[in-house]
Amino acid sequence: MPSRRADPLTLEVVELIGDVVTRYHQEYEHAASSHQLTGAQARVLNLLSLEPMPMRKIAQKLRCEPSNITGIVDRLESRGLVERRPDPADRRVKLAAPTEDGLQTADRLRESLDFAREPLAGLTATERAVLRDLLRRMLG
Repeated sequence: MPSRRADPLTLEVVELIGDVVTRYHQEYEHAASSHQLTGAQARVLNLLSLEPMPMRKIAQKLRCEPSNITGIVDRLESRGLVERRPDPADRRVKLAAPTEDGLQTADRLRESLDFAREPLAGLTATERAVLRDLLRRMLG
C-alpha cells in the first residue's frame, strides 16, 4: 500500500494553522489573566455572554466534562460574574447566566484580544469573508 505523503503546500498550511492556534491560546491566556481569570473561566464567561445556558451545553460546546464546568461556574459565581437561574422553558434546569459585571468583563476581555483583530485588519472585507468560509468548510 503506497504511503500518503502530504504535499509541501498542505504541510505549510497545517504548520501555519498550528502557529495561529498557539498564538491565539497564548494571547487568550494573557488577556484572561489580566482580568484575574483563568483561560477556562474566560472561555465560559465569553460563551455565557452570548446566551445563558445549562452546564451540560457549556460542557458540550467546550468539549469537556460537566463536572469541570460546575467548578468553573462556581468560581465565576463567587466573583459575582455569573449567576444560576431557572430555565424559563423548564424550571427543573438551571441556567448559568452572566451578571451585568460579567457582561462588562466579557466585553473588556474581547476588546483586549488584539492578536485576532490586528492581523485580520490587514485583510479586505472580501478576504476575511473568504477566510471565514474556508474555515467553516474545514470544520464541516
